[in-house]
Amino acid sequence: MNVLMINGSPRENGNTAVSLHEMEKIFAQEKIDCHTVHIGKKAIRGCVACGSCKKTGVCVFDDAVNETAGLFASCDGFVAASPVYYASANATLVAFLDRLFYSTPFDKTMKVGASVVVARRAGCSATFDELNKYFTISGMPVASSQYWNNVHGREPGEAMQDAEGLQTMRTLAKNMTFLMKSIALGKETYGLPEAEDWTPTHFIR
Repeated sequence: MNVLMINGSPRENGNTAVSLHEMEKIFAQEKIDCHTVHIGKKAIRGCVACGSCKKTGVCVFDDAVNETAGLFASCDGFVAASPVYYASANATLVAFLDRLFYSTPFDKTMKVGASVVVARRAGCSATFDELNKYFTISGMPVASSQYWNNVHGREPGEAMQDAEGLQTMRTLAKNMTFLMKSIALGKETYGLPEAEDWTPTHFIR
C-alpha cells in the first residue's frame, strides 16, 4: 500500500515537513510506502476553466499537476499538507489541488484522504475544512485523529516542541493505515459501492 503526500509549504524542511515526517515514521512501521511531492516553490497557475482536460484527460498546463496525476491514481491514501496563510491554505497548494482533482478522470472513490495544517497560532480549523472539501466531493473517506490535524510552530523546527500536535500526526497515520487496510479488505469481499449515473442540476432549471 502507498500514500501520496503533498507538501504545500515553500519551506521543504519547515514545520509542515516536520508534521509529515511524524506520519512517515508510523507508515514505515506499518510497511506503507510514502511518496512526498514538494510544490511550495513551484510555479503553478490556477485553473482557467478551459475544459481541455475533459477531452484529453490531462491538464492543459503541463507542470507538477500532470507529473503527480499518475501517483495520485495509484495511491491508497492522499495527504494534503499546508501552512496557514490568512486562515487559508497556501495559494500554490490550492491551485495545485483544484487542477489535480478536476483534471484527473480516474475514480477516486475510497482512496483515504487526510489534511494536515500548520500555523503559528490561528486559522488552522478554517484551513483544515478547506482542504477536506477536496476529499468529500470525490468519494474519499476522510481520516481523522484525536484532535483536528494541526501542528503549531513558526520558525522552522519549532513544531518539534508541539508534543500534542506530533501525537496527533502519529494517531492520524495509525487511523489512516487502519482505514486503508480495512477498505482493501472490503474491496476484496464486497467490491466498491455501486455508483449511480451522475444527475447534474443547478438552480435555474
